[in-house]
Amino acid sequence: MTTTSGSRPPESGAGNRATPASSPGAVVVPAAGATPVMRTRRVRMTVQRIDPWTVLRLSFLLSMAIAIITVVASLLLWGLLASGGVFTSVDSTLEDVLGDGALTVTQYFGFGKVLSISLLIGAIDVVLITALSTIGAFLFNLAASLAGGLEVTVAEES
Repeated sequence: MTTTSGSRPPESGAGNRATPASSPGAVVVPAAGATPVMRTRRVRMTVQRIDPWTVLRLSFLLSMAIAIITVVASLLLWGLLASGGVFTSVDSTLEDVLGDGALTVTQYFGFGKVLSISLLIGAIDVVLITALSTIGAFLFNLAASLAGGLEVTVAEES
């Protein structure tokens, strides 16, 4: 008789019912109509060290996403304001109040200037967020070595 690994030969005897205590591989089937009991297992863990290289990579990727969102949002806002005629309306109001040859909003809020300023702000944010997050990881490691770490309780419901 050949059996595959993990399979068991059938048990002999019609009245022989295995209990979990008698055989370690036995399956206990709940009675019909019984409601399953939800158990929550809680585990206490301690975070004692955070890898600064991992924090650097993750914070760089997240700050790049924030920079892209900032650039796209500022360009969409500029496009909405330009298509709504806000800039021309403000320019005509300034011309009425200050006279001909007055400053115009489009001189300062042109598409190229808005794009370059939003790219500059995005680049500064990438550098600052990445550097500050990495410094924060080093500071956490220093504080965790002195205080013992950060205790976290994790609950698993099954």
